[in-house]
Amino acid sequence: MSVRDRFDLSVYLVVGRGDCRHHGLEAVVAAALAGGATCVQLREKHLSASEYLDLARTLLPRLERAGVPLVVNDRVEEALALGAASGRVAVHVGQGDMPVAEVRERLGPVPILGLSVRTPEEAGAVPEDLVDHLGVGPVYATATKANAPAPIGPEGLAAVRAVTGLPLVGIGGVTAARAPEVIAAGAQGVAVVSAIACAEDPEAATREIVQAVRAASVPTSG
Repeated sequence: MSVRDRFDLSVYLVVGRGDCRHHGLEAVVAAALAGGATCVQLREKHLSASEYLDLARTLLPRLERAGVPLVVNDRVEEALALGAASGRVAVHVGQGDMPVAEVRERLGPVPILGLSVRTPEEAGAVPEDLVDHLGVGPVYATATKANAPAPIGPEGLAAVRAVTGLPLVGIGGVTAARAPEVIAAGAQGVAVVSAIACAEDPEAATREIVQAVRAASVPTSG
């Protein structure tokens, strides 16, 4: 089964070693999986290619056993080395990275490809035949990304929803308490860093977010 067959944006952990406060990276990922995280993005900006690959390969077997996709952040060549072309891992890129047309050409048609956007203008310019979903934010203020732009709020997320048919995941300062607002604004899931990686009990924190997203995603009757 490829990543595409089991890709679920509901509770999307974005994590690197520097994000983890009380536990190591592998322990946080294991706890998040136990709590119900549906995908895990490895965000490590400062590692060499070989260091990144080594770290990803320590996580990949556990994720594959759990049926949860590994998403490679920005690093297209490393994603290919990990088997992206055959669908083994997914890829996510930002606005400042390689253009998505070039990324898709390099990866081929199989891998899941996500793109970060902040505004309706950015979302409207995305070639929907090349990208599988959009990460939208920061929805709320966040300290986990240096020089993060001003938060767009749920209203900004809703404005992006209005111009694209692609699945959306809201990122930036998302907590269990805020997750319902993100889903109500039109997202299919929430991307979370600190609320899981910095928790004393990452499994419990993940489970709380999962429950909040599920409850918010249930259609209300008439």
